[in-house]
Amino acid sequence: MAGLPALDHIPTVAEVDRIAALADPVLRNLQITQCYHELALTMAARTGVCANWCTFATWASKQAGQTIRREDLARALQDAFGSAPAPVQAMRDLISFAQAFGSKRSRSQVQALVTGLLSPRAAIERASEAVARGNKKVYEEIGREFARFYATCLHDAAFDAEKIARFCEDLRPGEPPDGQQALQQAFTHYYRAFFESDPKTRAELILLANIEIGFHEQARLQPEIAEAIDAALIDRQQFRQQVIKALFPWSGWFARGRLLVGRLLDRPSPLDALIDVLLAEARRRAHFVVTEYLMTIGLPHGVRLRLGDDLPGPFPASLRQIALPDLRALLERLDPTPDSTRDTGAADWASLPDRLHFIIDMFRCYHEAPDLFEAPFSAQQVALLKAGRLPPGRL
Repeated sequence: MAGLPALDHIPTVAEVDRIAALADPVLRNLQITQCYHELALTMAARTGVCANWCTFATWASKQAGQTIRREDLARALQDAFGSAPAPVQAMRDLISFAQAFGSKRSRSQVQALVTGLLSPRAAIERASEAVARGNKKVYEEIGREFARFYATCLHDAAFDAEKIARFCEDLRPGEPPDGQQALQQAFTHYYRAFFESDPKTRAELILLANIEIGFHEQARLQPEIAEAIDAALIDRQQFRQQVIKALFPWSGWFARGRLLVGRLLDRPSPLDALIDVLLAEARRRAHFVVTEYLMTIGLPHGVRLRLGDDLPGPFPASLRQIALPDLRALLERLDPTPDSTRDTGAADWASLPDRLHFIIDMFRCYHEAPDLFEAPFSAQQVALLKAGRLPPGRL
């Protein structure tokens, strides 16, 4: 079809299952991203150049890959450390107190050790693991259903109500995260779009299906998203122990004992207050980096959407005014500004309503963007991925 890359391959259920079972999270994510692209092209071959859920999933999965691979870790750490120095006075007071308390560390050694403890590297590792689990969780459920839908319904020449009903029978009733009622509705709407001759109605049916799957997906991902966001929360007791161990490597048990006795006697040492100042700085840096990783999505040609900002573009003409009653009702339920991109920026990405507001309007704004169907990887990279190897170069 004009405007789309050639459709060379339609993923099968067996292929989706094989990819989901890969143990290596990096290779698995790359193959998931490529498979989403192929699933997106398969749908577009029937519906035309209007973005389906897999179109957006391609670029969301590609973005997730950066977090999973910790690809820009060095740059992110440099940004976090360069944005503001650790509280200077707290560091000076910590060094003075530690030396007065018996620490044999020099001033430069204390400075280097505590600066190392302020690194958000561990937070990124926790976020990476949570994102990898979420990437797999969504794909092995929704990617599999797209492959099964294509195997069942893709080549139908006429709408077959009994066939789509049989397809939906294998999906669990009920609301997410356990039920799959939203997926039943979504695939029924995609199927109707196959046979819809009016371009506006077809666009609205596809948008409706995208939002229904997005709602299901985001409800299912809530634990992993909350865990990734909470990766910036550093345990106070653990941080305190790390600081004391760094300051008193040889007599840490003795120093900890003296500090504990002071607390039991309700005489906390000045070290407690100093550590709390540094803990606040560690949390600030971790939050900066984790947010930078999780709160952006990259699209083709260098377009980057910051999920905390309002979407920059208008709705396409076909979706400026919504006529389909089911779509209007869903927008009224899930979108606080149903015909505007105003206030679409997510104040709290861990909040399901905030995420849905942004995602729904992103689906609507980019519904007719042909760039989203561009290949996420080069032909050479795809060949290596298909052979089960990690490609070199920027991914």
